Amino acid sequence: MPVRQPVRPLASVLASTVLLLGGCGLLDDTAGDESRTLDVWLMRGSLSEDLTDGLVRDYERRNPGVEVKVTVQEWPGIDKKVTAALDSGDAPDVIEVGNTQVAQYVEAGGVRNLTIEVGDLGGDHWIPGLEEPGKIDGYQYGVPFYAANRVVIYREDLFEGAGITSPPTTREEWIEVTERLDRPGQQGIYLPGQNWYVLAGFIWDEGGELATELSGQWSGALHTPEALRGMEFYKQLQALGAGPVDSDEADPEQRGVFAEGGIAQLIDVPGAAELITEANPELTGKLGFFPIPGKTKDEPGAVFTGGSVLIIPEKAADQEEAYSFVKLATGERWQRELARTMSVVPNSTELTDALRDDPGAAAMAQGARNGHATPNSPRWGRLEADNPIKEYQTKVLLGADPATAAREASEEITRILGGRR
Repeated sequence: MPVRQPVRPLASVLASTVLLLGGCGLLDDTAGDESRTLDVWLMRGSLSEDLTDGLVRDYERRNPGVEVKVTVQEWPGIDKKVTAALDSGDAPDVIEVGNTQVAQYVEAGGVRNLTIEVGDLGGDHWIPGLEEPGKIDGYQYGVPFYAANRVVIYREDLFEGAGITSPPTTREEWIEVTERLDRPGQQGIYLPGQNWYVLAGFIWDEGGELATELSGQWSGALHTPEALRGMEFYKQLQALGAGPVDSDEADPEQRGVFAEGGIAQLIDVPGAAELITEANPELTGKLGFFPIPGKTKDEPGAVFTGGSVLIIPEKAADQEEAYSFVKLATGERWQRELARTMSVVPNSTELTDALRDDPGAAAMAQGARNGHATPNSPRWGRLEADNPIKEYQTKVLLGADPATAAREASEEITRILGGRR
């Protein structure tokens, strides 16, 4: 999952009014007996086969004469495929895309503006980490589908052995707890030096940003006082374990490292716990979860929100049917099913109770209340491919002057983002 210009809305006010009055997008009598096919692209792993089948059956029941064809796409290379589809005369009707990919598709052109439909879609309660990257220049193009974010996975037995009776709820408590857990033969936390997603959360907590935009001009912001404080906290926490300073969570694969034992905490998505216990069954029943702590008890720590949104191509053949599918898939009934079945965060802050029986997902949902997305630049993907933030982190962890290293990284971010959109 990995996750934003011209504004060219297709729907007229009249068409939107018809949709609002038409319940769940029922076809009008003029459709007759003609059968239509609604072409939907969903990404691999987003929905189970059973969940997809249930959603399709529900839609087809509500929309007689419309048959839904779901094509499952792969993440590698999807950006070029979607861009080509948007430019073609044979675009699918609905496309699932990563939340951080919306900006590049809007810049390329061909994405329907759904701003006037936001209220009808329940947009008042969308989680910010999905809503924000789907909004370009104040116009909503992406409709939040689902989200996932990192939490702290911890060894309950090691916490108990250290006399820690409850998880920390503030940064200060987190450092104190981790210091107690960091002892000979045991790491307080495993945090690789280049986990820039985690760093981003600490920067956002301080009121900083990775990059900022002013009048269409993007500039790196790692050198600001707020961002420097975020890096300072990252360095303090990272030192309470033996994570490598010059690599990220994939090298070595951090879940495998944690499964070997001797580590009290890991920052990852909740689903990582299942992979850890598969690798080391002795850890079954010993893992717990808590939201990444914030600066105060009142709000969890800021987190990068990954996930998906749904877009409608301007050239989609069946605009009204596409909209009604998006509305159904992102509405309460199927959001609850999606959360319960796939252990992901639903798109609305009003639906987090759907995860109450899943401790990992419940912790994730708490964190999602303070979710953020990466800078809404169409060139952000280029930056991630050759990430100067990682190099900056390693320099600081190896003892370089933070202000100097941050200034250099900010200049590189500005260069990669290309200044103006």
